[in-house]
Amino acid sequence: MTRINLLDWRAERRKRRQQRFLALLALAAIAAILVVLFGDLGMQQAVEYQRSRNDFLKKQIAQIDAQIKEIQELEKVRRNLIERMRVIEQLQQSRSATVHFFDEIVNTLPDGVYLTSLKQNGKEVTIEGVAESNGRISAYMKNLDASPWFKDPKLVVIKTSTKTKFRASDFTLQVTNLTQQAESSNQVATGSGNP
Repeated sequence: MTRINLLDWRAERRKRRQQRFLALLALAAIAAILVVLFGDLGMQQAVEYQRSRNDFLKKQIAQIDAQIKEIQELEKVRRNLIERMRVIEQLQQSRSATVHFFDEIVNTLPDGVYLTSLKQNGKEVTIEGVAESNGRISAYMKNLDASPWFKDPKLVVIKTSTKTKFRASDFTLQVTNLTQQAESSNQVATGSGNP
């Protein structure tokens, strides 16, 4: 028996196309949802990875900051130690300066001059004493000026007194102490002579 299809073949084809289109549309929607979900999941993973990297960097920065603080403290200690070493070195260099100072005071002292007081303020030295005559004070000043350990002797006060049966002059001199400079130049001179 022969079958005759009375339905329009175009309507059938349109219906199949429409079903195929709806199926493809549903697949596209599902694929879009999956893409969005996987994209969101990927973004969350990327954000988490970046957060973990940021946390690692923050920890490393905190460690480096602590190390920098420690280095700064060590630098302070180092500067203090260097300053102490400089002070000790200066003390070592000026150790014999007091001996040279008093030795030169005595060596420059002419006969007939007696010292009653020595005061040092920095490099300035005030010398008070008694001399048998003004000429002896002048000779003392010349000796101080010729000394490599002193410079610029200045007569501040001179008074003639007759407290005793002898005539004497009380005087006050100021002179600049070069003991440390002269000592260091002597050390350089003796040090350069050694092989």
